[in-house]
Amino acid sequence: MTANTVKTNRLAQYLALTKPRVTQLAVFCAVIGMLLSTDDGLPDIGKMVFATVGIWLLAGAAFAVNCLVEREVDARMARTARRATASGEITVMQTLLFSAVIGGLGMAILYVLVNPLTMWLTFATFVGYAVIYTIILKPATPQNIVIGGLSGAMPPALGWAAIANDVPMQAWILVLIIFIWTPPHFWALAMYRREEYKKSGLPMLPVTHGMRLTQFHVWLYSIALFATTMLPFAVNMSGVIYLACAVVLGIMFLWHSWQLYRRYTDQLSRKAFAFSIVYLALLFAALLIDHYFLIRI
Repeated sequence: MTANTVKTNRLAQYLALTKPRVTQLAVFCAVIGMLLSTDDGLPDIGKMVFATVGIWLLAGAAFAVNCLVEREVDARMARTARRATASGEITVMQTLLFSAVIGGLGMAILYVLVNPLTMWLTFATFVGYAVIYTIILKPATPQNIVIGGLSGAMPPALGWAAIANDVPMQAWILVLIIFIWTPPHFWALAMYRREEYKKSGLPMLPVTHGMRLTQFHVWLYSIALFATTMLPFAVNMSGVIYLACAVVLGIMFLWHSWQLYRRYTDQLSRKAFAFSIVYLALLFAALLIDHYFLIRI
């Protein structure tokens, strides 16, 4: 193996610590917040770029800390055992330094090139995820994903603050949608990964309270999610384009959840988890299309 190959592999390991797929979804939601924050066309592109980079870096720093704290848990789970922190290929000090560098750079970009409000909100989100959720809540309660879900729901508010230097009611509605979406999304994963979570020692709901109760919780949260997604239309934040899409997507989400509750299989749970990601992306895309359609007319 050449020196260049070793360097490339190490860079890939560091990149993996930032959980790129999860980070991309978070940044996508932040960009949606940026685009919805103005009623007179596109926001300032330069500020959008700097805000996106800053939020991305701080999110990556938070995920790196998450990998560090959970390295022993990750080593016991098949889907995470290859992480460099779990295998010991990247040390504790290296991970902390990596997180500090990209997190510090993200904070500097947000403070200097965006605005202090966005920097402090993003830093609070970092603390909420990396410390309150990962260190305190996740190993302590099966409701960890519910209580800690607020930090994961914050990206639209961060994006809105970046452009408007304010976080109005509309931004918090987007946060609420993600907050309610998170439990059925994550528990669908936890159900078909229940044996791995049992080995990990984490008190996930399917392990501590059984599958049937988890299935019921997924169904109840899906009903709450359907109602919550009607709020943008109810407060005149969106029009009939979004409403139609939210209803159709909501019915599909409810159908997946009902199937899980009625006759659970791991295959159905995998499908529900995969659809939940597509659902959120399409829901926010519909909100964005509706928003700019209303501006044009």
